[in-house]
Amino acid sequence: MKIYHGNIITCDEQNRVFEYLVEENGMITFVGNALPEKYHGGFVKELGRQALTPSFADTHLHFASMSLFHSGINVMDVSSNEEMKEKLKQALPGIKGKVAIAFGASPHSVKERTLLSATDLDEVSGSRPIMVVKYDGHACIINTALMNMLPPKIKSLRGYNPETGEMNQEAFFAATDYVTGTVSIWELVKSMQKAIDYMASKGIGMMHTVSGVGFPKDLDVDLERYVGRGAEGGFQTRLFLQTMDTEKVRKRRLPRIGGCFATALDGCFGSMDAALTKAYEGTEQKGVLYYTDEEVINFCKKANRLGLQIEMHAIGDAAFNQASKALKAALDDFPREDHRHGIIHACLPTKEGLEICKEYHIHIPLQTSFIIWPQEPDRYLRSILGPREAELNPLRSFADRGIIISAGSDSPCTDPDPMLWIHNACNHPVKKQALTVEEALRMSTYWGYWTSFDEERRGSLEKNKIADMVILSENPLTKEKEKLKDIEVKQLILGGRPYEKQKQSWRRMLVRGIFSRKKI
Repeated sequence: MKIYHGNIITCDEQNRVFEYLVEENGMITFVGNALPEKYHGGFVKELGRQALTPSFADTHLHFASMSLFHSGINVMDVSSNEEMKEKLKQALPGIKGKVAIAFGASPHSVKERTLLSATDLDEVSGSRPIMVVKYDGHACIINTALMNMLPPKIKSLRGYNPETGEMNQEAFFAATDYVTGTVSIWELVKSMQKAIDYMASKGIGMMHTVSGVGFPKDLDVDLERYVGRGAEGGFQTRLFLQTMDTEKVRKRRLPRIGGCFATALDGCFGSMDAALTKAYEGTEQKGVLYYTDEEVINFCKKANRLGLQIEMHAIGDAAFNQASKALKAALDDFPREDHRHGIIHACLPTKEGLEICKEYHIHIPLQTSFIIWPQEPDRYLRSILGPREAELNPLRSFADRGIIISAGSDSPCTDPDPMLWIHNACNHPVKKQALTVEEALRMSTYWGYWTSFDEERRGSLEKNKIADMVILSENPLTKEKEKLKDIEVKQLILGGRPYEKQKQSWRRMLVRGIFSRKKI
């Protein structure tokens, strides 16, 4: 038994704050202001100026990709392409695997205001195949060595640019599929173990991963299932299979379908292929819808009738309209009271789509890390969207309609950092769209667990729930909102125990996961 005394932020329905919490055998047995006599004499953990909150949930990330990129070369923080080339040159000898992978290149955060080219990569990599993935995860630059390795069919796809080495749209997805297929099982699993430990260091106790990025026979999906079930320390995984092939999901007995890649309805702003209802500033381009309305509606109807939970990527307003109308059509066709379907990102929603989400209880796994994003700054968004830039990520518009929003990182696009999610939500550049600290905390905790039907056991600090908790260095309810991101995660506690790093071998982890019946 352990008694916590101090700032107990429950994130329950009333956003109550108490003085005491008692944990016994991994469960919360008491929360309140007056400690019952039966607990007197127990060990008391004094929080002081610290605070206890529920553990955080990341409701949208690409776990296999994040794991690989996390163990690769991070170029997010470079200030010039010359600096990036030097960083790649220095790091390449220490990178294992057939293809070296770097992540985070952005033309908006380097002084040249342009991406590297295949020629630039050839200078630093020689015959070593290398892929430098753009910060938004929807494009990459590859060198000549990797270009020569790609299957011929990729060269006929939209977005294949051999002159510059840039791959976007379908060519990017296909190139990514090829590269991930070159990674060995042991290499990927070991990277996954490190990635779980990293998320835990940020106070995250559950991730919602979207899987299926081109491994042969969807090997990454199975690995993520086994790693999720085999993970030590109480870390939780919920998996969405990125496909419109419902049979794949049924064969694996998964309750969820969707994500990005095969269930992305459009691209992104970084590559100007997010689908818009009005052309990008100074152009006639409206981005790309990857599917027709009929295709998306048919997919949603089939998945909904099978009882699956659906999520789809939609960045631009045209894609948001397509997603909301398709989910509406599916629920009109086969009503379900508690479906918990969602539209991922929803960066530029429409009033019509918002009303559909309100009426049909469609939730939004969004990324507040996109709001103040160095790799995609406001000046760039204004240059391509004009006045519509002020309409991006309208948190208050969602909240005031009662639309449930949860928080995700879209990692590896952004770092899985819940305190940054909370900070950005409370410091929205459009002040009327900001959330309160209480709302942002609940978005990052309770609603994250709610989106995967886990709210009865996790997500808030209430009696008879599992003691999945985080100790923060300061109380976010009394911290200046402009400094929320400075609060540190001191400890993650899962099932009442401090989280410890994954220690088992990758083989043992897979064996445990194969035979485990742990919820996934």
